[in-house]
Amino acid sequence: MATEITVPALGESVSEATVAKWLKKEGDAVAADEPLVELETDKVTVEVNAPEAGALSEIIAAEGAEVEVGALLGRIEAGAAGSTAKPAEKAAPKAEGKAEGKAEGKAEGKPEPKAEEAPKPKDEPAPATGGKAANLDHPLSPAVRKLVEERSLDPSKIPATGKDGRLTKEDVLTFLERGQPAEAAPAPSKAPSKAPAAAKAPREDDPREERVPMSRLRRRIAERLKEAQNNAAMLTTFNEVDMTAILEVRARTKDAFEKKHGVRLGFMSFFIKAAVVALREFPAVNAEIDGTDIVYKNYYDIGVAVGGPQGLVVPVVRDCDTKSFAQIEADIAAYGKKARDGALTMEEMTGGTFTISNGGVYGSLMSTPILNPPQSAILGMHKTQQRPMVMPDGSIQARPMMYLAMSYDHRIIDGKEAVSSLVRMKECLEDPQRILLDM
Repeated sequence: MATEITVPALGESVSEATVAKWLKKEGDAVAADEPLVELETDKVTVEVNAPEAGALSEIIAAEGAEVEVGALLGRIEAGAAGSTAKPAEKAAPKAEGKAEGKAEGKAEGKPEPKAEEAPKPKDEPAPATGGKAANLDHPLSPAVRKLVEERSLDPSKIPATGKDGRLTKEDVLTFLERGQPAEAAPAPSKAPSKAPAAAKAPREDDPREERVPMSRLRRRIAERLKEAQNNAAMLTTFNEVDMTAILEVRARTKDAFEKKHGVRLGFMSFFIKAAVVALREFPAVNAEIDGTDIVYKNYYDIGVAVGGPQGLVVPVVRDCDTKSFAQIEADIAAYGKKARDGALTMEEMTGGTFTISNGGVYGSLMSTPILNPPQSAILGMHKTQQRPMVMPDGSIQARPMMYLAMSYDHRIIDGKEAVSSLVRMKECLEDPQRILLDM
């Protein structure tokens, strides 16, 4: 009996994913709860495990396919013994992301006639005007229909990766990017002036270049960063902090701290605690805009930007006002490991009220961080570097200095609040006792 493998719930506000990688091939034996396939969402990578033991009898959604929650990924023949992978010719359509083509070929057993039927719509106006495509069982969505009509495309020639073989807007855009619409140009019913726009999308590949599709996570990062620039009145204020006191505390206590708590004492716990002090005094920096309302948050969930193998992720350290330095360091260490392993969950990356990004670990001396919507401010840490400083007594000393940059949304945070909150952080970092004494 065949058991279906479906896309599980992916988390709040996430309804789609991309099939990133199949960990098993058709015919392979699988154990119950063994990882079968990796799905990439715009936030995390999710592993889908085998619902029961048997053999992977069929892969429906190929690598690169866009799938929705509940969509069919493949089937397991329960209790069947595993064998070698199916012949390469079966895998060939999947490599091109044409999962639906495989399903049709299996149902009829004659894929060749389908290739002959493809030109048929050229003589029929129905597909070009948004009717049902010859190789699809579902009507086109309004967005897809509009795009197909504007570009005078033949829907039957566009590989579909949507649920149940539906043609998605992304399928059409990918088709255009690859320069395929030239074959569909004969449909002259639409304004010919738009034909050059279709031919404008592709660019000639250079043999010294490599073209790789953006991952869903990378696309989402790009969208959110651009959204922050478009929607917020973003401004950045700068300051510098003398790291002498923190370095002395770490040098004096790091061994005892690690022995007692089982975790290393880093810089980030000092910065998070200093940020909490400032956010309490300047609540607008910890707030967000919701329509025409300002939402003030009486809790302090600090996002810590971490560079992972697939891009920048921001796990959230919860309730930083109630946690000790050791608890914060333990949370950060655990998140860092999860980020490297691609094991962060959706819950661990949502709901932050303020973000701290440490470009200094990569050697950055100065930068202007971009907001992490819907948050209203983000703190950028940088490289600690010895610089000559004029001391209060007029002497010049080499001091370990770090530039700080805080970007903020000027719609909700005034310049006075932004500058004052950053100065408050600086005071706490240069004299950490202020954090403990709430001064």
